Amino acid sequence: MPLSQLEFMGRLVNCAYRNVGNRPNHGSTPDVLRAHALSVGLQQKLRCGVVGAGWWATYAHLPALVGHPRAEVAAIQKRSLDEARRVAADFDVPKVFADYRELLEEPLDAVVIASSPNLHYEQALAAIARGLHVLVEKPMTITSAQAAHLVAAAGQAGVQLLISCPWHYTAHGCIARKLIASGRLGEIRMVSVLMTNPVDHLIRGIQNSVTYGTPYMMPHAETYSDPAIAGGGQIYAQVSHAAAYLTFLTGSRPAEVFARFHNDGCAMDICLASIASTGATPTTRRDYEVRVFGTRGVLFLDLWNGKMQLAPSDGSAPVDYHDLPANETYPDRAPAIDLVDSILENRANRSPGSLGLASMELIEAACESARTGANITVRRCD
Repeated sequence: MPLSQLEFMGRLVNCAYRNVGNRPNHGSTPDVLRAHALSVGLQQKLRCGVVGAGWWATYAHLPALVGHPRAEVAAIQKRSLDEARRVAADFDVPKVFADYRELLEEPLDAVVIASSPNLHYEQALAAIARGLHVLVEKPMTITSAQAAHLVAAAGQAGVQLLISCPWHYTAHGCIARKLIASGRLGEIRMVSVLMTNPVDHLIRGIQNSVTYGTPYMMPHAETYSDPAIAGGGQIYAQVSHAAAYLTFLTGSRPAEVFARFHNDGCAMDICLASIASTGATPTTRRDYEVRVFGTRGVLFLDLWNGKMQLAPSDGSAPVDYHDLPANETYPDRAPAIDLVDSILENRANRSPGSLGLASMELIEAACESARTGANITVRRCD
C-alpha cells in the first residue's frame, strides 16, 4: 500500500526503556584516571590531535581546543593534504597528516575523532590502544557491538571516552537529569520526543549546504547520503542525538524497539517518528521537544528555544525555569572543552561513551525492526 503524505511525515520508533540502576560512567576507575591526570599535569598543556578536520571539526572542535588555555592542537588529519595545510595555517596547527595512523604516532594526550561514521570505530580503537583519551563524533559507530568494544577498551586502558552530544551540556539538561534522578517526577511512565532539523537535502545528497552556523568549510555530500559511509539517514544523523539524550536524562537504556522508516525514493531513511524525527522541515524551523511524564509531574523541555517547565500532577503552579541565552541552547564547543577539563581535573566526563553505546543499541534495533516489521528486544553487547 502506498504511504500517504501524512504517514511520510512521521515514522514510528517506539522504545521501551529499562532502568539500569546507576548512571552511565566513563568506564575507567578513579585511580587509573588519577594516574593519567598526574602524568599529563607535568606538561604545560594537553596535546591534542584532530582526526577528520572537516566541516564540524573546523566549526566546533578546533575552535574549542585552540581557544582552551590548557590545550594545544599539535596535529590534524585530513585525507586531502592541501586542505589539511589550509586548515592548519588558519588554526595555527604545526603538523598535518593524510593518514590518521601517522597522526597517532605523535606524542599526544588526546584525540578528537570527527571523520565520517564508518571510520569512527577503527580510528577510536587505534587511539585508545595508544593510551589516548578520545572524543568521538556521533553517531559513535555503525554497530552497537563496535560501540560496546570502544567502551570496554577505554575502561581497560583507563582513558576518557566521550560521545560528542552538545545537549548533554546545557543547564536545563543537567537540571532535568537531577529532577528525574531525585524522584521529583515520581515514576517515569512515558517520554515523548519531537526532533526536526532541515537536513533532508544532506541525506538525499542533493546539496551539501549546512543549516546551522557559518561553516569554515562544507561537508562532503557522501558523508550523509551514502549508506556505506553514514550507516543510515535520519536514524544515524539525527536520532543518534535523541537516543543518547534519553539515556542521559533517565539513566535507562532501551529494552525493546518498534520502528518504521520511509526512504521516499532515496537510499537513506528520511523520516521517522516517536521518537518523532524528520529532516523534511523548512530551513527556517527546527524543533527539539522532550516531554517526560511521571506519576508526580510532567517535565517539558524545548531544547532549541532554551525553555523548560515542570508541571506538578497535584495541580499546583507550574515551575518555569529561566530561558537559556541563544548561545547556550546548543553548546557545540562543550564536548571538546570537557575532553580537556575532564582529563586535567581527574573527573568523569559529562558525555561518556556509554551514552553513545545506548544510542547505537536503539539505532540498531530500530533498523532491524523497520526491516522485519517486528518488535525487537535490544541485545546487550556489554
